[in-house]
Amino acid sequence: MSSLPIRVFGDPVLTEVAKEISDIDGKIVSLAELMIDVMYEAPGVGLAANQIGINKRIFVYDKGDGPVVVVNPVIKESSGEWTYEEGCLSVPGLSWDITRPNAIHLVGFGLDGEEISIETDEFEGRIFQHEMDHLNGILLVERLDDDQKKAAKKLLRKRAIEVSAADPDGLNRLFGS
Repeated sequence: MSSLPIRVFGDPVLTEVAKEISDIDGKIVSLAELMIDVMYEAPGVGLAANQIGINKRIFVYDKGDGPVVVVNPVIKESSGEWTYEEGCLSVPGLSWDITRPNAIHLVGFGLDGEEISIETDEFEGRIFQHEMDHLNGILLVERLDDDQKKAAKKLLRKRAIEVSAADPDGLNRLFGS
């Protein structure tokens, strides 16, 4: 199991657009395995590479059927609308009703280099859109209306100050208290 920390709101890596992966090699396979471990340990249903500080276009997910890895994902089509309560490992302990397209068509590649093409809706489609947002440098907070966004950012800044005051050198976060 991994003890790698998940990056949280305020970390600049979460606002960067992830870079395409040009070669699916052993390093990418190892990265995917690490990401799956981190996702399960969190626990979560999805994890993008930049959530662990790696600026690569890859995400992992498990909607209950076992882990899946998607490299260089692209949403080709979307339709409809679906509102659902959504949380994020990078914004721990908070969730909001978020409206997103209901049905999507996602394409990408598996670790074997073969193309993946998935048409899905509701929960799985939401996972894909959420992880794609991460890869595009967009956090869940950015999907909120103006009032919600202002309140969420105020709460998150307050949390960051409290964490910083309790662990000024960051060693407790990294190595445990």
